[in-house]
Formats: sequence, structure tokens, C-alpha cells
Amino acid sequence: MSENNIGQKSSDVQEQSIGDQEKKFLTFALGDVDYGIEILAVREIIGMMEVTVVPQVPEYVKGVINLRGKVIPVIDLRLKFEMESIEATEQTCIVVVNIEETLIGIIIDRVNEVLDIDQKNIEDAPSFGGTTINSEYILGMGKVGDSLKVLLNITKIVGDDLSVVSTSISEE
Repeated sequence: MSENNIGQKSSDVQEQSIGDQEKKFLTFALGDVDYGIEILAVREIIGMMEVTVVPQVPEYVKGVINLRGKVIPVIDLRLKFEMESIEATEQTCIVVVNIEETLIGIIIDRVNEVLDIDQKNIEDAPSFGGTTINSEYILGMGKVGDSLKVLLNITKIVGDDLSVVSTSISEE
């Protein structure tokens, strides 16, 4: 009986250590702020390409792209975050993410790198009290050296728009 208890405790420790492992994040910039999304959500990164405008969608929904025969909605993350719109540069790109079996492109200013961030270096999302910032969009704050990365809950950010985007596209 004591062997079972010991075996049980060792498997509990194993499960805990799995939760303490590093997570991989694709880091990117919008303006001067560095963000990260879990790499598991990222399908691919493509250069900026022509986006076909779709009528009657929110301003931050730029339209759709044709990526190897698939029609993919594209969201400008700057506009979604109510930041100033800027002209695309050579570094501007579209990160295609897979959310709930739906591919969605998000326009970002530039990709930085893929980082391994240890769970112990990820702080909870800060509370902003009564401000208009939607902290549901933030998974946490990743501490990397002396810098911070805002780790985003991309499912929450784009998930709100899945029905808007898919309905608008299917009506065309």
C-alpha cells in the first residue's frame, strides 16, 4: 500500500513539473510595445499582401486574403487595440493563427523572435481598474531579461470576431 502512495506522489510531482516548463511564444511589435502569442496558435507568417475589402465589418477587420486557395479574414491588430493606423512597411506582416479550427490573419508591425519563457517568469495580467483596457486579452506579462512582453490571449482577441467575420464573408 505504501508503494502505491509513493508512486502516486511521484506522478503528482511529474504533473507539477510539466506545468512549470517553458512555453514558446512568437513575439512581435506594435509600435514600441512587444507582444507575444503562444506559438501553438500560429499557423504561419506571411509578408503583407493585397487584402480584399469586405463591406459592413468593423474598421479593424481589413478584409480577406486568398492564401493558397483558402479565404482567410484579416484583422489589423493596431486598430483592434485602438492604436493609430500606420502605413505598411517592409517589416509589416500577417500572422495566420488557428482559432477554433478557423484560420485568421492578424496584421502586425514586425515579428521579433520565438522565445521560451519559463512559467515562473510570467506574471498575472495586471488590473487596470475602471479603465477601458480589456485585460481579458492579456494572458500575463512575460519577463525576459530587463524587458517585458505583453502575452496575449489570441483566442479571446480574435474569438470575439469569429462570428462577425464568418457571417460577413458568407453573405458575399
